[in-house]
Amino acid sequence: MRQFQQKVHRDLPPTLLWGYNGSWPGPTIEAQSAHPLSIKWISKLPTRHLLPIDHSIHGAESSLPAVRNVAHLHGACVLPDDDGYPEAWFTAKGEHGPKFNPRPSSYPNCQPSTTLWYHDHCLGLTRLNVYAGLAGFYLIRDEAEKALNLPQGEFEIPLMLQDRLFHHDGSLYYPTVVNGPKEHPVWVQEFYGDYNCVNGMVTPFLNVEPRRYRFRILNAANSRFYHLRLFNSDPTGKIQNESFDVPAFHQIGSDGGLLPVPLELRYLLLGPAERFDIVVDFSGFEGKSFALVNDAPAPYTMGGQYLAEDVMLFKVTKPLTGKDTSSLPETLVPFVPLNPTYATRERLLLVSEKERPSDGYVIIGLLGNARWHEPITEDPKAGSTEIWSFVNITGDVHPLHVHLVQFQVLNRQSFDVPTYQQTGKLVFTGKPMPPESNERPASKDTIKSYPGYVTRVIMRFDLPPGAAVTPGQELLYVWHCHILEHEDNEMMRPYKVIA
Repeated sequence: MRQFQQKVHRDLPPTLLWGYNGSWPGPTIEAQSAHPLSIKWISKLPTRHLLPIDHSIHGAESSLPAVRNVAHLHGACVLPDDDGYPEAWFTAKGEHGPKFNPRPSSYPNCQPSTTLWYHDHCLGLTRLNVYAGLAGFYLIRDEAEKALNLPQGEFEIPLMLQDRLFHHDGSLYYPTVVNGPKEHPVWVQEFYGDYNCVNGMVTPFLNVEPRRYRFRILNAANSRFYHLRLFNSDPTGKIQNESFDVPAFHQIGSDGGLLPVPLELRYLLLGPAERFDIVVDFSGFEGKSFALVNDAPAPYTMGGQYLAEDVMLFKVTKPLTGKDTSSLPETLVPFVPLNPTYATRERLLLVSEKERPSDGYVIIGLLGNARWHEPITEDPKAGSTEIWSFVNITGDVHPLHVHLVQFQVLNRQSFDVPTYQQTGKLVFTGKPMPPESNERPASKDTIKSYPGYVTRVIMRFDLPPGAAVTPGQELLYVWHCHILEHEDNEMMRPYKVIA
């Protein structure tokens, strides 16, 4: 991790950033399934932070070094020492937190082919460290994926979506709150930039051939949801019409890996940290341009902040370099659903926020009505299957992420929020709704928890195969909201797996 300068737009001076190996995004790491990988994360960062720190946030006290880091491989099945626990931070000077792991991180890669990503996960500073540039792709490949003959090489492109604000001198701008709560005078409840960046470039374009491409799309924004659609446009990106005579999105994978069959979509909805693995066929569209546009309200779904519509532009201007021999198979990989009857328990987990009475400004978010440092309440046994039901009484959609596991979405069900707040009783107001089309069947590690709904997921708490653990050993992980401003201000909880 080092500080460097990168030109993010032709009309801006170079931007001072932080990145892995001096790039934003960091290098795309490719691993083979069942082949372990060790990575030594080293800090060469300065002692002064690029962005304003709110020392009233738990974990960001002024008594701690201003620049602290720990890398988390998002979506990976790993042992706790290698998971990037938020208190496992370290500095360039050798200072470190209470859960620090001095060894290189060991990644077993005991998962099927999938799109993971790595990013900073330091307690109280995650939103700032990721905003500074500390994020990158991590791809796991396997033989089943190889046999599918999907677009590959230069025709397989990861796309990391983030939004940013810039000063005229090119430097990053991260706002501090105006008239904020006295509890947290600097922290902002959510961040929205007025420019979308793709792979570290402001609203870029990509020249493509008239053929199939595979895009691995990741929402790595702090708070922004993306609702994406392709539009016919001119070569500058100006939309020409609302016609659906544009290439379709063929989704082939989700957070946890490939789907059983491709799913044709016209829109993609990504919460922070979610991934869509898609194939887009540009054949027959020679000479045309397509604008990728976001129309998700910010905050999602309420609105009121920057919309940031332009994402990127595809120009079908390159001649074919050779025949397109790739394919979009009718079937992909088998899917084994988890059986709810095997679940040893269901946990009802409250998703709540505390607001300033005068204007509803969010002061803090909570999971399970508890703060980070309070006693652990979730303690599944290793190898057991549980259903976690997230009870969202807030006005926000919260993308919830559970470390260690990939889960499956069971359903969502609306309930009477005032009755729950007054009595603690769940009174359902609708029938259970099946998962969204791209969630069934699929393995996920981040789920959209909608306001006024109970969102149910099922997961098996498997440790990496051959993990050297003793019976009764407690292994520490976390679950949290992946709106980074929420995560940094108490919307994260530790949980333990009992071996």
